Amino acid sequence: MHKEIIEKTKPELNKAVIYLEKELSKIHGSRPSIALVEEVPIDYYGVKTPLKQLAALSFSDARTILIQPWDKSSLLSIEKAFLTSQLGINPVVDKDIIRLPFPQMNEEYRKELLKLMNGKMEEARLTIRRYREDTWRRIQEGFRQGQVREDDKFRAKDELQKVIDGFNEKIESIGKKKETEIMN
Repeated sequence: MHKEIIEKTKPELNKAVIYLEKELSKIHGSRPSIALVEEVPIDYYGVKTPLKQLAALSFSDARTILIQPWDKSSLLSIEKAFLTSQLGINPVVDKDIIRLPFPQMNEEYRKELLKLMNGKMEEARLTIRRYREDTWRRIQEGFRQGQVREDDKFRAKDELQKVIDGFNEKIESIGKKKETEIMN
């Protein structure tokens, strides 16, 4: 019974790692990526809408992303979203387009990217902790209902911790690889 509970949790833990990989793939150390900005939530008529649904995104040069909103009335909302985002980019409104000039990759900007990366990693760790607590709660519930023996309950706790440790190691590995990419 306890093994089934742990096995049902593994796909959810794996989703947290996959989500982290997807989020970190948006952060590039060498040059900006459109993926970094396309999911920024924009307050569009009271609804949080991803930028990619409101505008065309392209590069004007290697360090500048152009945003061309389809609805010109959304220019101010887009500008405000970037001013309040964690990206640290100051948008430049130029008639009916917005330019996002990314700074040269200096030490300070790399540290900002690392902060962003560490925040994403912490979100993944929190998700994994929640699943660990939920799984442990279900195992204890099984014990109270007589479906899990006391010995199996403590064995399950150790097995669950090994699984959690494995996923935390994956997160650390992904983070170290991304940190190396950003710093070089």
